[in-house]
Amino acid sequence: MAIKVKPANEVQLDLLSLGECMIRLSPPGHQRIELTPVFEAYAGGGEYNVAYALSKYGMRTGFVSSLVDNPLGAFIKNHARTSGMDISEVKWVPYDGSGRTDRIGLNFTEVGIGVRASVTLYDRGNTAVAHMKAGDIDWKRIFNERKVRWFHTGGIFTALSDSCEDVAPEAMKAAHEAGTIVSYDLNFRSKLWSSKKAIEATKKLVPFIDVLIGNEEDFQKVLGFEVEGTDENLKSLPIEAYKKMVKKVVAAYPNIKAVGTTLREVVSGLINNWSAIMYYDGTFYESRKFEGLEIEDRVGGGDGFCSGFVYGLLHDMTPQECVDLGAAHGALLQSTRGDTSMCTMDEVMHVMKGGSARIKR
Repeated sequence: MAIKVKPANEVQLDLLSLGECMIRLSPPGHQRIELTPVFEAYAGGGEYNVAYALSKYGMRTGFVSSLVDNPLGAFIKNHARTSGMDISEVKWVPYDGSGRTDRIGLNFTEVGIGVRASVTLYDRGNTAVAHMKAGDIDWKRIFNERKVRWFHTGGIFTALSDSCEDVAPEAMKAAHEAGTIVSYDLNFRSKLWSSKKAIEATKKLVPFIDVLIGNEEDFQKVLGFEVEGTDENLKSLPIEAYKKMVKKVVAAYPNIKAVGTTLREVVSGLINNWSAIMYYDGTFYESRKFEGLEIEDRVGGGDGFCSGFVYGLLHDMTPQECVDLGAAHGALLQSTRGDTSMCTMDEVMHVMKGGSARIKR
């Protein structure tokens, strides 16, 4: 079943994302959180990263969230504006002076090396976005009056609170009824909820999803579909077994028109094998496999795939081009620090077409 996207000249936004944006604090290089005297600050969040990248590549994107009207909220606002992203639908809440009522979420991320894995420590309780509730946003106005080609959200936002679990279907249903394509990144986070809770919540959302995105673990932890032949560490990923699992997903949920997923084999903290596959209209498409991909910072790689993948679909690229673009963008995004894309589309296209990393003079 082909994906039919609204014509660009009939809408105000090409893509709208719903989610959380946090401030990430990382020690320089590969230092430890408890020993560093300095932190690097970045803005980022699963759903935010997708809208940011596509806006950076010239698309009209928007971001919906709730942010606190203080300097930390302004930090995120300023970062969003550097890409040209529309944040007019963000719900701004007052700062009470101490963060007891609402606050901006933080995460502390160590970038791993060798046998030491990257680690993220959340400090995101009691955030403004977690307090969002059904009825806060006029979704029908957005989708029926402003009009949007593509709506994106995911499992991170849904897991933030019971009220966010209510907001997600409200937004997705309004988008679906307005003829907007809906994508959902499963994005399982064990620090936010259990697999059991994730499966219960996500099954209620699936009827509104057109495009499903996730990695090998997400489908197991969020939808309950096992991949045969893998161990709990997912050291090797048998693609044929993975394809069997995806076929089961689309057979169980025939409204899903496309599935995009990354496949990551971890060799070390800085070296991964990276690739992606796409299921579309009954056929599987495989990207180039980036063997021994050297990584500066792996955080955001999946969002890089997602945004590249969606970019292709919104530009009428072939399924093969979409999965290749997504994998190339994800690989490039992991070559820089921070969660959001610092790449140019020329660079992405160069890598997608098999270009080398020779110095450019």
